[in-house]
Amino acid sequence: MALMDIFTGKNSDKDKRARPDKPDDMDILDKLHEEHEEVRELLGKLVESEKAPERMKLLKAIKEALVPHTKAEEKVVYDAIIATRDKNAKIDGNEGYFEHAHADMALKRLGTIKPASSPEFTAAAKVLKELVEHHIREEESNVWSDVKKNFSADERIEMNRAFEAAKKRVRIPN
Repeated sequence: MALMDIFTGKNSDKDKRARPDKPDDMDILDKLHEEHEEVRELLGKLVESEKAPERMKLLKAIKEALVPHTKAEEKVVYDAIIATRDKNAKIDGNEGYFEHAHADMALKRLGTIKPASSPEFTAAAKVLKELVEHHIREEESNVWSDVKKNFSADERIEMNRAFEAAKKRVRIPN
């Protein structure tokens, strides 16, 4: 908050971006980071857990968080950067699609492993966690740089609105 705003009690534009009035007034990159942290936490708990019922509950929560996130992100963020004239952005967007496909395969495979308390499940959970964490690191560096370079702050807020709407249309497979 700017010094003058402290005295007047008004929020500056920068402060509003950090704490928007409505959730969909958020910059897409802030929203993505928030969701990345949620999934990281769930994956950490999944890998640490040894109890089958808890693992199944966590797996369901991961699927409910990850599937809408990835599908909406592809349509709103990746498609937007692929549509730019920036060759590196196009590569980053396509790489994101490939990494999402690999994480989706790992998530589906994990759901078929029984019992959930088995060493095979533990191994698959670790691989999923590693895939997602690698993807997040690259995305938050490369893709976000592309988004910042090619889209204004207002456009990124609009992207978040489209992202939230797209997530609502995603069907989560069993």
